[in-house]
Amino acid sequence: MNPAIIDPHASSTLAGLYLHIPFCKQRCTYCDFYFVTTRTSHVAFENALLTELEHYAPQFETETFDTVYLGGGTPSLLPESSLARIVGAVLDHYHIADDAEFTLEANPEDASLDYLRGVKSLGFNRLSIGVQSFFEEDLQFMNRSHSSGDAAAALEHAEPSGFDNISVDLIFGLPDQPAEHWAAGLQRIVEAGVPHISTYGLTVEERTVLHKQVERGLVQPLSDEEMSDRFLFTMEYLNEHGYEQYEISNFARPGYRSRHNQQYWNHVNYLGMGPSAHSFRRAGRSGSSATRWSNVRNLRQYETLLGSHQLPLEGRQRLTLEDLASEHVMLRLRTSDGLDLRTLESEYGVDLLSEKIDELAWLESEGFIDPIRNSLVRLSLRGRQLCDSVTRKLLPVPSTHARPSSHR
Repeated sequence: MNPAIIDPHASSTLAGLYLHIPFCKQRCTYCDFYFVTTRTSHVAFENALLTELEHYAPQFETETFDTVYLGGGTPSLLPESSLARIVGAVLDHYHIADDAEFTLEANPEDASLDYLRGVKSLGFNRLSIGVQSFFEEDLQFMNRSHSSGDAAAALEHAEPSGFDNISVDLIFGLPDQPAEHWAAGLQRIVEAGVPHISTYGLTVEERTVLHKQVERGLVQPLSDEEMSDRFLFTMEYLNEHGYEQYEISNFARPGYRSRHNQQYWNHVNYLGMGPSAHSFRRAGRSGSSATRWSNVRNLRQYETLLGSHQLPLEGRQRLTLEDLASEHVMLRLRTSDGLDLRTLESEYGVDLLSEKIDELAWLESEGFIDPIRNSLVRLSLRGRQLCDSVTRKLLPVPSTHARPSSHR
């Protein structure tokens, strides 16, 4: 294969392994993730993925992975035998922590009791179910491949199959979706005892069916005010029922945060494989720069390149200390733990209290951030409704940062 792209002096802690399974039964109107709807054999993809797994293994032989996540696409379209091949390759080639979190994304129509029991026997200990809605009209609008009955059955099957760490995805803000539908969906998840809920506001992304529908005037998105009200209701309702909003879109009961997704928000290393997958790795002990790289967004090209012993790379970006500082601010403000200004200064050389003192004072006075205590900046409920706008006000000014202190 072509030469390795990983810095041999990179930091020695790799947080998570992500495998992108790009198959779907049909195209959801809102989705801009990479996927294909081909019904042909998956064997060529599996062979390519195993080749990629084998290639990177020597570069990470000293690393310990504490999370493994199969996302997509629809990983649950793969039969147990295929999942067994993939899991076996991961365990053969990588050092996986004894208590690692193994997540499988599944669509409700695939989540039969027998299938989930088989998945559990392979070592998966966390299940993420893409419910999106319990109402037929919502599912039809999104062109989902499951029914409301499938969604209910998936929840019923999860626990007796051996899963207690379960997450459900729901989407709010669909055009013409009654507020009562959204409230009822949340209530159903809460009453089912699901310990983790991911809620996403419907967004109109380019290259999607929904984008074309909006452009043609066939669909009228909800107003910003309506979306904000729906999101506020979500936060208040789930908080009242014992869920911590540990990240803007994610709510968990105590002990059930997604360890894998926290790797992204904590800005630590991860390795992604499969078509369109992304990876991030800090370079050197100081962590003063990093590399981000991505795979081609084309299944056939991915298979062909790996079949000829070439890495399926699409892009590679070297991130400077300034880049990392801005990303750190953006990621940490999304979390309930907040942005630690002392960490920002010691690790990235950015003194935000001096650089953005007027902005911080204004945001606090207007109630967008909680009062700053112990150098922590946290978004208020109001601030979470306008997370992107608040974050833009606090992004570091380029080209003014000192290097981080050397005591780290």
